[in-house]
Amino acid sequence: MRQQLVELRAAMKKHGVDYCLVPSNDFHGSEYLSSHFKARKWVSGFTGSAGTLLVSKDWAGLWTDGRYFLQAADQLEGTGIDLQKMGEPGVPTLNAYLEQHLQKGQVLAFDGRVVSTRQAEGLGKLAEKCGASIACEDDLVGEIWTDRPALSAEPAFELAADVVGKSRAEKLMDLRAALAKEGADAVVIASLMDVCWLMNLRGADVACTPVMLSFAAVTADEAVLFVNPAVLSDEIKRNLANDGVTIRAYEDVYAFVRGLHAGSKVMMNLNVVNSKLNACVPAGVEVIDKVSPTNLPKACKNEKEVDNFRIAHIKDGAAVTKFMRWVKTNVGKIDMDEISVAEKLAAFRQEQPGYIGPSFEPIMGYGPHGAIVHYSATEESCAKLEAKSFLLSDTGAHFIEGSTDITRTFALGELTDDEKKFYTLVLKGNLQLGNAQWKAGCTGANLDYLAREPLWRLEADYNHGTGHGVGYILSVHEGPQSIHWGRGSATPLEVGMITSNEPGFYLEGAFGVRLENLTAVKEVATNGYGRFLRFETLTMVPFDLDAIIPELLGEECRGILNAYHLKVRQTLAPYMTAEENAWLAEATRAI
Repeated sequence: MRQQLVELRAAMKKHGVDYCLVPSNDFHGSEYLSSHFKARKWVSGFTGSAGTLLVSKDWAGLWTDGRYFLQAADQLEGTGIDLQKMGEPGVPTLNAYLEQHLQKGQVLAFDGRVVSTRQAEGLGKLAEKCGASIACEDDLVGEIWTDRPALSAEPAFELAADVVGKSRAEKLMDLRAALAKEGADAVVIASLMDVCWLMNLRGADVACTPVMLSFAAVTADEAVLFVNPAVLSDEIKRNLANDGVTIRAYEDVYAFVRGLHAGSKVMMNLNVVNSKLNACVPAGVEVIDKVSPTNLPKACKNEKEVDNFRIAHIKDGAAVTKFMRWVKTNVGKIDMDEISVAEKLAAFRQEQPGYIGPSFEPIMGYGPHGAIVHYSATEESCAKLEAKSFLLSDTGAHFIEGSTDITRTFALGELTDDEKKFYTLVLKGNLQLGNAQWKAGCTGANLDYLAREPLWRLEADYNHGTGHGVGYILSVHEGPQSIHWGRGSATPLEVGMITSNEPGFYLEGAFGVRLENLTAVKEVATNGYGRFLRFETLTMVPFDLDAIIPELLGEECRGILNAYHLKVRQTLAPYMTAEENAWLAEATRAI
């Protein structure tokens, strides 16, 4: 039995709690967490990035997805916590389990700061249905975690207007105009990405996402940044003051919301704003539950940001192409495994000027592991690479000019007919989508057919989206746009949006293929028929010609591929050695 579990149950008994929910979350709904917020990891011992722990007086279960089944089974052994394999037959969802077991008069507790308002409302309705209640005021884990890491307070840095193309003052003016249009008196912003975008600041408080722990609130005549002032240099403080931004302590956001005047209207996104913050809204204040007006402007990068994205992708392209050459040249000659090659790619990126860090945890899947869509290599699962089959490499980086996300599937030696066939079909989908041209107003759902059509003709598919938005030195997964035929966003693709193009194919137990470029939406023409848009491919890395069946690709897509490879070769040549350029010329030859 894990000691932390024993101590948590003692705290539950003290507070009269029957069930305690410990999610993987922070106060902002972030994808990645700093050490302070890894409560589920501390209680359970499970170190995977995704999972939710539920504890009762005589049972505990941890829900996680297929990426972590092996790792969780190993790490939970002997802890007294049962692994709940999400999506597996006979395994109830967390809510279904609660609905079956929560009894009349019982109390379900969670820290309201790490559960969104909408999720808390759902749990409240579930508890009410069972005759139970929820308690969300206390942080039970915090009471027993005596050596808990402090809230991260890494130094923030400022992005000048000539780097991001728009000043903080201009962004605040636009936001106030949007509030007036909505009839809102104030907006409270909880998303770390939106706060940092609005303030032209970045930080290092969250792994893989260059943001600082902060909230923001804006009214017609006031702008407040709630942040630990220690992370801000004197120069940044002066610049904020010059733009009319007041700095208050991070935790003061709750008092600010409690101080809103009756009769006023505040805009908050209740899918992001935590339930404790929403509970601070006084009676008589109307909440306008909408996505922050910063969301769409953040997604539509301006010309300067797109120019910088191009620079970032040249740097990244040079690093990934050097890695591609290294791994294909040396596999079978030196020892390699999934973890060591991820470290090698990181080293190539670190050589590039302006490198900040990874934009997400690397996915390096060799052979059958490539068929696990979000595979994460661990010491237990790490496979050795051999001179055969595929290595699926899905990685990304932040540079001072922008963020990257690229997937390439490398042929490490002899391939089966199926491996070549499905690589070619996935590539065909990528090229068809990347070459798309459409009338303004189309969403990603309208375009997804182009990426999936080669697979659909064989009654095959992939069970993930084809595209997601990417932030500017922010989260590598950004909305509101997406590309998915069935559950895609209703937001039209617009000029300046950076969106991934990543079709795939996965044969369980055998191999996986995913090929991902980042694209920028650009305008082609406006005429009497309307406004027309297309993608510009930003990623500059060859596809693997060793895996392609040219006749299956078709003449049109061969032409698109050859033109792309010519551009890659010409763009990267100045950043390569003579030996690397000789290899690159062969890797990008016309077919």
